[in-house]
Amino acid sequence: MQELGANLMLKELRQQAITTSLFKPGTLRQAVERLGFVQADPIQSPARAQDLILRHRVKDYRVGNLERHYHRLELEEDRLHVHGFMPRTTWRLLHPRIVRRLSALEKQVLDFAVAQKRIHPGDLEAHFGRKRAINDWGGHSKVTTLALHRLHLCGLLRVVGREKGIRVYEAVPQGDEPLDPVERFRQLALVIAGQLGPIPERTLRTALAIVARRSPALKAARSTLPALVKSGELAGTTVDGMQYLWRPDLVRRNRPNETVRLLAPFDPLVWDRQRFEHFWGWPYRFEAYVSAPKRQLALPLLWRDDVIGWVNVSNRGEKLDVEPGFKKAKPSERSFVLEFQAEVDRLEVFLQKSDSRRKPIIPDHV
Repeated sequence: MQELGANLMLKELRQQAITTSLFKPGTLRQAVERLGFVQADPIQSPARAQDLILRHRVKDYRVGNLERHYHRLELEEDRLHVHGFMPRTTWRLLHPRIVRRLSALEKQVLDFAVAQKRIHPGDLEAHFGRKRAINDWGGHSKVTTLALHRLHLCGLLRVVGREKGIRVYEAVPQGDEPLDPVERFRQLALVIAGQLGPIPERTLRTALAIVARRSPALKAARSTLPALVKSGELAGTTVDGMQYLWRPDLVRRNRPNETVRLLAPFDPLVWDRQRFEHFWGWPYRFEAYVSAPKRQLALPLLWRDDVIGWVNVSNRGEKLDVEPGFKKAKPSERSFVLEFQAEVDRLEVFLQKSDSRRKPIIPDHV
């Protein structure tokens, strides 16, 4: 009887995660605001993580739309617990990360940036030279580039785009005093819980520890999560010994889900591997770095309220090859075949492919 209750609760949590995360598509800005944060990754498999995440949540989204438009939508590129894009409301909670006096070079670079509309690292060479220093990874970078990174970390510069992969910055107007560090940390906990909830408490604590480590100005408090639960801003339950937390204000009534979705490896629904295995009953590993012949798992395959397998997608020019694999029983319903094909068609439109010339995906008789 106790096991039956746990299974029902786990099913409810799965459905809650799907309904909360896969909300009705809206505009790009609305989607990022609703998520609070979108993880970025440079690997294109078959597109970057941020694009694969947003295509399910933005109406008529096309690959590359975020990087083309985020700077004019008041969205920021920065690092929360991982690197990504976020609304300015989230970004302001992170800054200032470091409270310290600027070096003479940093002051000069900041003054130069204030005088310019956009500043490329290469623009600094003529004024400050090409002197190099050891960076955080043990290699060498120009001291001016390091100064730009530190000013960005302090919230004095923001990223406004890229030129051939190199970040371009602008100065951030200095306005109101930041919120109290404890309050900022509390709100960041709600942002992460909202994006990834229902989230294992252990995962949330780990993510917040990373945020605090990268943002020394934030005063992290061990009492943050218990206080949020006590106030009702977070709700929780324990299933199979795993404590889950979520934001009750984001919970929506579960609705029928008859859709196939090919998810990004970093999609909020599958981001936490511990939760993935508990929710869906099998381990998922991101293997984009593994050569195609050896690759086992690619894009998780969501059908109704279950992740039943994965899909390998090869993106070569105008050709799109889609190969599904199943961890659970292959659905026998005709509706699955139709929905799977519809999702592949949506993927083609998203990738802006007019003619994939692919072979049949799932036989019609299934």
